[in-house]
Amino acid sequence: APKPSAGQERGRAQLQTLAMGVKGAKRHLKRINAPKHWMLDKMGGVWAPKPSAGPHKTRECVPLIVLLRNRLKYALTYQEAKMIVKQRLVSVDGKPRTEMRYPAGFMDVVSLEKTNEHFRMLYDVRGRFAIHRIQAEEAKYKLCKVKAVELGPKKVPYIVTHDGRTIRYPDPSIDKNDVVKFDIETGKITDFFKFDVGNVAMVVGGKNSGRVGVITTRERHPGSFEIIHIKDANGHTFATRMSYVFVIGKGNRPFVSLPKSRGIKLTIVENMSRKKA
Repeated sequence: APKPSAGQERGRAQLQTLAMGVKGAKRHLKRINAPKHWMLDKMGGVWAPKPSAGPHKTRECVPLIVLLRNRLKYALTYQEAKMIVKQRLVSVDGKPRTEMRYPAGFMDVVSLEKTNEHFRMLYDVRGRFAIHRIQAEEAKYKLCKVKAVELGPKKVPYIVTHDGRTIRYPDPSIDKNDVVKFDIETGKITDFFKFDVGNVAMVVGGKNSGRVGVITTRERHPGSFEIIHIKDANGHTFATRMSYVFVIGKGNRPFVSLPKSRGIKLTIVENMSRKKA
C-alpha cells in the first residue's frame, strides 16, 4: 500500500482528536459570546473574562473585573483590576475575593473597604445588572431564595439557597421558593418571606426581568410551568414563570432598596412623554 502523505497523516490526527472530544472545562470566552448585560463593546478586543466556577451561572453573573473596570471605572486595564483584588480590597458578601473572575450575582453585596462603598447586585427593568449603591447598614444582610429543603445525615434539616449556601436547622415553616433574610456577619437567618399572594417580588428571568410588583394570582399547571401574575405600582399586570419570581418583602414593603426605576417598566409613549417633560 502506498505510504500516506504528511497532509493525510495530519488530517487523520485531527479527526482522531475530534473523535476523542475536548477534555475539561472551557477556559476562554469570546467577547461576541459574552452575556449582553455585561455591555462590553464589540470592537474592544477578541476575548472577554470568563467567570470562574462559583455560586452563580456564567450568564447570570458579572465577574469582578467587569465591575471594577467597565462599570465602576476603578481600574483602566486588566492588570490594574488584578492588582486591586489581589490586595484583598474587594469583598463579596463580607469575604475578600482575590480572584478577579469571581462571579458576583443577584443579591450579592460587593464592598470596597478603602472607599467605604457598598453595592447590591440587582436587575434594572431592561434585565441588566444595576450596580445599586447601598448604605453600610443595608450591606449587613442579603436575601436568598430557597431552592431546596432537605434532610441531611442524622436527619439534620437544611436548605439550599440560590447563591449556593447550605443553611442547617432552618425554621420548619420555610418552604421551597420562600426567601430568607440572611445575616452576612453571623451566617444566620434573621427573617423569612413566604411565597404568597400579596407579597412584593422582583422578576429575575425572562422578558420581564427587573420588574417589581405584588403577586396577585398563581396558576398551577401540572406537568408544566406554574404561572405567576404580578401587578406593579402603576397598575400594569404581567405574567411570568414561578421560577423567575423572587420575593423581596412582606406586603407592599420591599426589604431591600431598589434601583432608580423602582422596578416599573414604562411603555414607549410614557418614556417619550417623560423625556419631553
